Amino acid sequence: MPPPPRPPRRVTIPDVARHAGVGQATAARVLGGYGSSSAATRERVLAAAEELGYSTNAVARSMISGRTHTLGVIVADVENAYFARAVRGVSDVAAKAGLQVVLANSDENGDTEKAAVQMFVERRVDGLVVAPAAAGHDHLDKAVAAGIPVVLLDRVVGGAALDTVVVDNRGAAKAAVSRFTEEGHTRIAVVTSASPAESATGLAPGADIWTTTERLAGYRQALRAAGIPAVAEVVRHTGYDRTFARSAVLELMTGPDRPTALFTTDNVATLGTLDALLDLDARIPDDVSVIGFDDAEWATLVRPRLSVVSQPVQELGGLAADILVRRIEGSTARPRRHTLRATYIARESTGPAPARVRALGVRGE
Repeated sequence: MPPPPRPPRRVTIPDVARHAGVGQATAARVLGGYGSSSAATRERVLAAAEELGYSTNAVARSMISGRTHTLGVIVADVENAYFARAVRGVSDVAAKAGLQVVLANSDENGDTEKAAVQMFVERRVDGLVVAPAAAGHDHLDKAVAAGIPVVLLDRVVGGAALDTVVVDNRGAAKAAVSRFTEEGHTRIAVVTSASPAESATGLAPGADIWTTTERLAGYRQALRAAGIPAVAEVVRHTGYDRTFARSAVLELMTGPDRPTALFTTDNVATLGTLDALLDLDARIPDDVSVIGFDDAEWATLVRPRLSVVSQPVQELGGLAADILVRRIEGSTARPRRHTLRATYIARESTGPAPARVRALGVRGE
């Protein structure tokens, strides 16, 4: 049996130098993109590299230039449509700046995030965009100390002197829930995917995800402005799990004094909520009005179409990347928080509070 064929030998800089008729140092300067050489020499070296099929060694080039031309991006879950759109915004801006994006998921786990930051530091990415899940910012400060600028996306980390790009979550949530109170709803529930340890009131999310903290604060502000007491019984923290959100809403809607309006703080909670309402044969908005946070593509495909808080998600990611590119290029501006506006979009899932609250039960039970 004949031996397997040898893999083709990798073309090296000396090969290109011989083919172009120049010295190795000259070929290295041209191919590495540093130093100076005449236009004719550069053209000859590049033509030789193309003829031989030379592939630039990015690691070696980065050791010379100090740049890898890559950005690290850490989000909770790229399968979540929100983060997918944000990453698209990052990558579009990065591509225009000649940068490649390398992605990692934290799964909302602080230790996983810290490990991802360390991995990116070791790989010497030029900058980091992070949607933080970890408490504290020591791991982010270490990245900055290593010469890698960091921009926070979607969430604020208290005490961190880092550029941050967010939306006005509190104001947007208050405006959305105020739509319910204006329609006469007084029993308004909130369903959130965060799973914090609640305070004695059952309402404060504590040191958890900043966006949820802000949205719950906006919910409470809207109730307070309408003179409606905030009660723990209508607040559900369900974890980032659609099935748990469904169970929580089934419990809410089949219990005594059920809510006539539901505000969901993210897409996972919204999907679980709609699952439950389908199982209950609930009429939206006749039995219950619904507002979701974030305008997913499917929000206009369900019937009735879903009223939502729409975030400029791609713009959010693009701005984070733009700020990061400027930092990489040497900007020394003082880090600050950039807050974009979210917009309420009224559709058919909201209406007046029902005059009579109809009892609901799960189909088949």
